Amino acid sequence: MARRGRKATVHGWLVLDKPEGMTSTAAVSRARRLFGERKAGHAGTLDPLASGCLPIAFGEATKTVPFVVDGFKTYRFTVAWGAETDTDDAEGKVVATSDRIPSDAEIDAVLPSFTGLIEQIPPRFSAVKISGERAYDLARDGEEVDLAARRVEVALLEREAPSRDGETVLWCECGKGTYVRALARDIGRALGSGGHVTALRRLSVGPFQEDDLISLDRLEELWQTEAGQGDLAACLRPVETALDDIPALAIDGPDANRLKNGQPVLLRGRDAPVLTGLVYATTKGKLVALAEAERGELHPKRVFHLPG
Repeated sequence: MARRGRKATVHGWLVLDKPEGMTSTAAVSRARRLFGERKAGHAGTLDPLASGCLPIAFGEATKTVPFVVDGFKTYRFTVAWGAETDTDDAEGKVVATSDRIPSDAEIDAVLPSFTGLIEQIPPRFSAVKISGERAYDLARDGEEVDLAARRVEVALLEREAPSRDGETVLWCECGKGTYVRALARDIGRALGSGGHVTALRRLSVGPFQEDDLISLDRLEELWQTEAGQGDLAACLRPVETALDDIPALAIDGPDANRLKNGQPVLLRGRDAPVLTGLVYATTKGKLVALAEAERGELHPKRVFHLPG
């Protein structure tokens, strides 16, 4: 692990607990500095208002980012009733108000209509592109933003606790492309009240869970001491953690070299596994490649260059 200013190459996933008030880009930048790694990416932007699970990939782990982005996510969020904002959260300008505050029974009754495969219009202030430009840039410039509805999946949506002071805490599990802010907006409209998000915490992304989270403050503490350098390195999860839903296949050294050189590998022998589709190949426990298994052969799709 590199100390201040030194260069190092690290490979793996950091499951960061992003604090409120910080952009995802700024959080990734701070994490890169601490680990001394230039090559980094993250799996799913969190708004500055939001906190929680921001998986950051370093080095070769960046090749697995799409598998995490496509995973399900869980959120805990608070909805304030009686007002709708132009950003669908507390940072926006109030554009509609109502004196009607729904009861818990009314909230519980409407939530099932927002589960399963639903049509959702993203917030005006979102990263969705319109003719090559981000919707939030157009909205900030005062331009009309007309976004089409998209099909998203909400696997679970529940009230977590009794409502209090006109606010309700909800919990949801949802698929790629779902906007929690849009859920709050649409639930508020369905209840005839209006609503917007006042607090949002992402609890998990794909294989990365709340128990895996580590804060920037804790990482900074480790970075400040020589003794903490090993602990800092231990905060990273293996590259293959992102591939939990993909079958693993152990291969020998010569076959591993063939895959790394972009050559197919024949699955030979009476005991050869019968596989079809995407697998990740390992040798001596080390990730070698993502490969497509077809007709008894492995065809490399993405190779990994990991030390050790």
